[in-house]
Amino acid sequence: MNESEFAGRVAALGGQLYVVGGWVRDRLIGRPSEDKDYVVCGLNAQTLEREFQVRSVGRQFPVYLLEVGGRLSEVALARTERKAGTGYRGFEARFSPDTTIEEDLYRRDTRMNSMAVRLPGGELVDPFGGRGDIENKIIRATSEHFRDDPVRALRAARQAAQLGFSIAPGTVELMSACRGELAREPAERVFAEMRKALASPRPELFFTALRDAGILDAVFPELAALIGVQQPALSHRGLDAFAHTMAVLRRTAALTPKEATRFAALVHDLGKGLTPREKWPHHVGHEERGLAALERFNGRMTLPRPWYRFARFMIANHMRLPRLRRLGAIVAVIGEMRRGGFDAAEVAAVIRADHGALPDFLRRYDQYAAVLDKERARLAFPADLPPQARGRWVNERLAEALARLVLERK
Repeated sequence: MNESEFAGRVAALGGQLYVVGGWVRDRLIGRPSEDKDYVVCGLNAQTLEREFQVRSVGRQFPVYLLEVGGRLSEVALARTERKAGTGYRGFEARFSPDTTIEEDLYRRDTRMNSMAVRLPGGELVDPFGGRGDIENKIIRATSEHFRDDPVRALRAARQAAQLGFSIAPGTVELMSACRGELAREPAERVFAEMRKALASPRPELFFTALRDAGILDAVFPELAALIGVQQPALSHRGLDAFAHTMAVLRRTAALTPKEATRFAALVHDLGKGLTPREKWPHHVGHEERGLAALERFNGRMTLPRPWYRFARFMIANHMRLPRLRRLGAIVAVIGEMRRGGFDAAEVAAVIRADHGALPDFLRRYDQYAAVLDKERARLAFPADLPPQARGRWVNERLAEALARLVLERK
């Protein structure tokens, strides 16, 4: 069944079919969007289930999965909602054939998400000015019901990161009103929004939007602890630790699309938020404190294992790697990177974003690694070498091989 056939069958039953949500928004923005969600007005659940042989998959209201145009799409009956509790499940939904599309759109989060396309014909239904918001690059709440689901505050911040739009002052106030419930939201919902934000063109805008709304500490207290923390002015251009972290995240995102690397950039300086105030602007030992902060972060929302491992490596080594000169230490670091499965290009992205330059072994990592592999392949232990001395002997030979590489370059 294609979309035209679907719309025709709904109309024949006395209903009206609409495309809603992100597909409508993205079409106006000019972004590709394959998934379509549909809303049906004018029919009841029994008619829809009987005529299309579907069963509801929604817990609180009728939502159906139906193949349209070769794709499985969500189809819902038009509904209104009333806040009756806390969190994203604290709603009472009302759905009936007399619910209009305008009433259905009114319950949605932002005006650019509160548009529909009438089928057939393709007429845009835009009762709240979503198209104008897109043209003006602004994110604006549809109504005061924005705060009914606290994760909408995260979603607005995430859309700012994805689209580069600003958030209207009134919507920032509504985001602030979500603070109390947001702190009690399931960690997986918070993580899902953070992950999408990290994959965005401007991930730092997600976190700065949460800061501006005064809710960063409700969901990411380790990051909020960086706000106002002084750093050495000469090396950090007068930026506090939070502003520096956002700058590093922005520069890292320009170098790599990988979420794990961007997350490592986000958390690389968490330990500065735990430096005693009397020690400012210096942060000796913030690497160890950063690892402790990462543990708390991971304890609150379990991170993907590759994210966690790479973040630990970068927190522990982001100050050390740019300064490595001793060849034995470089041999050890390259070995640690290989054992951990850490891509040298991703390590380099965070170091470059943080320090502005790379040490020679990261600039020429492939050459260093090839020399180590060649030397390791030709090594043979002396017959009289005790087993307990073999590790040190190998590292010394590998360091000598790197010394030859460095001398060749000179």
